[in-house]
Amino acid sequence: MNSNTFTLGIIRETREDESRAPLVPNHVTKIKEKYNHVNILVQPSKNRCFSNLEYKNSGAIIQEDLNECNIILGVKEIGTKFLNKNKTYLFFSHTSKIQSDNSSSTQGTPGMDKKELIKTILEKDITLIDYENIRNKYGARYLGFGRFAGIVGCYNSLSLYKKFIKKIDMKRAFELKNYESLIKEIGNNKFSEIKILVTGDGRVAKGVLELLQKTNITKISKEEYLNKKFSYPVFCNLKTEDYVKSNSKKTFNLQHFIEFPNDYKSKAHEYLLSTNVLISAHYWDPHSPKIFELKNLNKYLNLQVIGDITCDLNGSIPTTLKSTTIKDPHFYYNKKELSECSQSEESIAVMAVDNLPSELPRDSSTEFGDGVLNEVLPFIIGKDDGRINNATIIKKGKFLSRYSYIEKYIKK
Repeated sequence: MNSNTFTLGIIRETREDESRAPLVPNHVTKIKEKYNHVNILVQPSKNRCFSNLEYKNSGAIIQEDLNECNIILGVKEIGTKFLNKNKTYLFFSHTSKIQSDNSSSTQGTPGMDKKELIKTILEKDITLIDYENIRNKYGARYLGFGRFAGIVGCYNSLSLYKKFIKKIDMKRAFELKNYESLIKEIGNNKFSEIKILVTGDGRVAKGVLELLQKTNITKISKEEYLNKKFSYPVFCNLKTEDYVKSNSKKTFNLQHFIEFPNDYKSKAHEYLLSTNVLISAHYWDPHSPKIFELKNLNKYLNLQVIGDITCDLNGSIPTTLKSTTIKDPHFYYNKKELSECSQSEESIAVMAVDNLPSELPRDSSTEFGDGVLNEVLPFIIGKDDGRINNATIIKKGKFLSRYSYIEKYIKK
């Protein structure tokens, strides 16, 4: 390949339960049409939701060795032994939320040692760019899997409620293969008297609300949720201003909350007193308040299921002791003992799958790849407008200044 060629790589995912891809075959075709100097290497995979042949037929080169790539794209964290020296990687590293005093609050692959990952990247003079930090000037992310995290997380929460309370098994999302089939399945299941509380107003929450609208569950206002009783299934969505309040300001200001999250406390308690299913779909900062305190859990007599889509360990949902898997999506938590337990009358069921979009991998990968194609690659292959530099955590083995706080974590 000549010196003017730009080579883009797609790595095989490290996790066995991860079948998503950062770009799908249709994106390969579009890239080849738009950039005649770009070559795309795809590391072969048996687990990826699109086959090697589909990529090859779209113009990609199927190749194990990615060393000639200018940049290598993945989805989740890459195992340290698969990281090549002096290369540039783009994936979800789940390291930006790391703080020296609460590293456990970060999301990410169970068993993945973040210190080892970061130290390896530094030692191998690697450049790490994180999708999560590719944002516009207002701080909004250009791309993400949030919508499908919300859709699948909502489906799993409703499925868990049926299984735990009604002893009825719904088909699992990953068994349904695509979003169209999932909509059909949820529409075939009718829900009786139930109160569902949804927190959040971003991509994830919108995905939750999108699926709830496909059910027989009725949306109601905050006032109705608190003051009325219903003989039919209902849900209520709390936006950020609805579930937190400032200790110093009388009126809610989102920018103030973003800058000073530790000035806020939760006001979700009164809603949780009558809630049966809590679906947590909001963004959480390590300094933000928890949605509820464990000491109050036994007061929530009606609470039976928590679908924690945020899935931050030691995060906003204190019952999330661990992330769960697609294979084993939930565990039980004792309201009185405040610990994991076997299923009982005193337990609640907790769903905390950390890679929910992988249950609908072709749909979610296609939507995510649209964002990569339109909002990321033009600024990598062409001129960066600042978004890529701002999302670069480590450059050639050295922290960029805005992420230098992570250095304190790895030294502890």
